[in-house]
Amino acid sequence: MSTSSAPASSATPKPTAQSSLWAPLGNPTFRSLWLGVLISAIGTWMQTVGAQWLLVDQPNAAVLVSLVQAATTLPVMLLALPGGVLADSFDRRRLLLAVQGYFFVVGVALALLTVAGQITPVLLVVFTVALGAGVAVQQPAWGATIPEIVPRSQLRAASSLDLVNVNVSRALGPALAGLVIAHAGGVSVVFALNAVSVLPLAVALLTRGRRRGRPAVRRERFVPAVRAGGRFVWHEPVVRRLLLRAVVFVAPATALWALLPVIATQRLGLGADGYGALFAALGAGAILGALVLRRAVERLSVNGTIATAGVLYAASLAVIVVVPVFPAALATLVVTGVAWMAVTSTLQAELQLVLPTWVRARGVALYTMTFMGAQTIAALVWGVLANRLGVAPAILLAAAAVLAGVVAGLVWRVPETRHLDPQPAVYWGDPRLAFDPQPDSGPVLVAVHYTVPAERQTDYLRAMQDLRRSRRRTGASRWELYRDGERPDHFVELFRVPSWEEHLRQHAGRLTARDREVEQAALAFSEPPATADHLLPPPLTSDVSTQGLSIQEGQGDGREQL
Repeated sequence: MSTSSAPASSATPKPTAQSSLWAPLGNPTFRSLWLGVLISAIGTWMQTVGAQWLLVDQPNAAVLVSLVQAATTLPVMLLALPGGVLADSFDRRRLLLAVQGYFFVVGVALALLTVAGQITPVLLVVFTVALGAGVAVQQPAWGATIPEIVPRSQLRAASSLDLVNVNVSRALGPALAGLVIAHAGGVSVVFALNAVSVLPLAVALLTRGRRRGRPAVRRERFVPAVRAGGRFVWHEPVVRRLLLRAVVFVAPATALWALLPVIATQRLGLGADGYGALFAALGAGAILGALVLRRAVERLSVNGTIATAGVLYAASLAVIVVVPVFPAALATLVVTGVAWMAVTSTLQAELQLVLPTWVRARGVALYTMTFMGAQTIAALVWGVLANRLGVAPAILLAAAAVLAGVVAGLVWRVPETRHLDPQPAVYWGDPRLAFDPQPDSGPVLVAVHYTVPAERQTDYLRAMQDLRRSRRRTGASRWELYRDGERPDHFVELFRVPSWEEHLRQHAGRLTARDREVEQAALAFSEPPATADHLLPPPLTSDVSTQGLSIQEGQGDGREQL
């Protein structure tokens, strides 16, 4: 806790000005890395389409094709959080380079086995899972790198460009894969091109991917880092609401991505070229969506943008099966791409604006896990439903579910984020103790003593609820507030941190300007100023456990004025 009472910020941070969509591309580092990620993502989508095309003529094709989609996303769902911990703990440039090397080796092995005719459906799914594991590490690292290389005023534009990248690759990758499968050597060549596609990003990382220096601090241990990331997300209402809205939209919307190969072959009678053209239409819609999104956000609220896009997406799902004509499908998928881009770009940009630096990769990872988890489970469900009900009824059911999500959004609204400032604010002074605890010492109990006049206690208690969320998201594993039975104007706030090292991280960068405002609002109620004690377990002098003594027998002078 702080050793003195620092004044609160004089004003709430102003809303971030919106820059041009293309402004981040003026940054050479962002531009080269963005292009590298784009080319790599095109290769990834070529690989996915190649894998699906190998299975499209198999018995139970709807289930097998959706299984490939699930095998792509399942590793991300399971491994993105560990990947986020790695990205928050290690040099992200080196981590991304290592991932590109891994992609290259796995991709070459897959291509060679396909040429040799040794790929079975089971082995194909295994390789797809292996590539998905690399994506689980790359996505949080890249997502957390974007705010480091563009200014905050360009963050919304950079997030939109990142999703343009995703959707362009989703369009070009399948289109190129269709051409290669039909005219240039088949699926084995597609797999080989996927392996080569990682090289431009590797070169960009080597030449322009150098990161800003970080302060020399002790690296967080893996398990505490995972727990800290989970605590932040659980106790940050804005992030929780963004995760909920992502699930509500993605789960039904995934029906199109999972079943598009079957729609192309069974409903539209298309070959590989036509299938690629359908994906190209989706990508064109995504680019168009990025161009119009900025104007939409200026005229509509965040919630209005998501709701409008949801209605468009639902209508497009219905049209594509009700009017099974190739030109109509192309036009409809352009609209679908616009709607998909509007929802996903808006949610991702809001997330980037609220995540603090210390937990950014873990926050992106948990969002990615939620997003991919919804896709993984939904892809399997829609595949099974299409196998039992037929493709058209399954898609119409998905359209109804998207509309239901729009209605639910009227209740589960996304909170406004433009006023939030996630930048670090180091305003707690160094704790004054009579001894130096070991980093692993703990748990640490911080007791903050307030004296609040009776006429101000109702407002004080409201302010303490905001402070509770601040303590929990920045590292406290437990929080309690007590009132002294003998002195009714005396309150004691207790929050428990797992270790001394975790508490020092609160002092040295986990708190933000937003946390400072919340804390200063609570401290302002105390007359005289609040004081804090740091309570740690006493040293072990016998076989008797001291776990239960940590509260009563704290050591050090401990008490500080706030």
